[in-house]
Amino acid sequence: MRSAEPRAARKALAGLLRFLGRDGASGPAPADAAGRITLLREDGASRPLDSALLRAALARGLAADGPAQPGEARGGAVRLYRTTPEGRAALRRWLADPESAFQDQHRSLAAASDPDLGALTVNLAESPLAALARLRGKGGEPFLSPAEVAAGERLRVDFTRAGMLPGLGQRWEPVRAQRQPGGAGGVAELTDAALQARQRTLAALAAVGPELSGVLLDLCCFLKGLADVERERQWPARSAKLMLRTALAALARHYEAPRRRDLRPRSAPPPHAP
Repeated sequence: MRSAEPRAARKALAGLLRFLGRDGASGPAPADAAGRITLLREDGASRPLDSALLRAALARGLAADGPAQPGEARGGAVRLYRTTPEGRAALRRWLADPESAFQDQHRSLAAASDPDLGALTVNLAESPLAALARLRGKGGEPFLSPAEVAAGERLRVDFTRAGMLPGLGQRWEPVRAQRQPGGAGGVAELTDAALQARQRTLAALAAVGPELSGVLLDLCCFLKGLADVERERQWPARSAKLMLRTALAALARHYEAPRRRDLRPRSAPPPHAP
């Protein structure tokens, strides 16, 4: 049984890595960091933390630092910290672990209905969609509806449970699932729960189509930042969040369709001919 101290340390590291993401956050250079420091992201979000936590993430290879952009310097030596691929892999493992730091008292929980899994509880405080979920339009309406946020979280939960981590050169664009009879990495090796999660994930990606599934994978499953997605896909600035909203709307309709079919009134059978 794990002690409380490792769980607390893991929770602190997880929170830091989720905050950093791929886009990163700027802060004091490691040599200058002492005591409490504050990291600042490009979107204006800030996170105060103990500098020892940042040094621990760097030492374990979960985070990396590099020179900050010229406009980010706020006096003194400023570095840009990002979550490494190893850090993102650790986050996925911790998320799948029922005793992980993600199941803690400091959470902002929202309920979502899942016809396959029953009730889902998602943690908006740690969700990659949390920042977008807090955005408001000119009229005060939310940028993302609760159903769209829940749909993105449901996809991420299934993706994580399925263990769908990409191999070298592999792309997770929606393709027809090809069952292989055994063999390394074949469907036969998956547990029933993982197989069901994989099938739900592939069905969801196929439902939204190839034009929209990629942005869902990037932002909801691989936890990429908006700027990274725009850079990798050569999209205009501030376009990724609009594409994501369109994709989440399609995803929410896909998840809602089975429930609507279940609620549809059944027509009476035609009378038998005499």
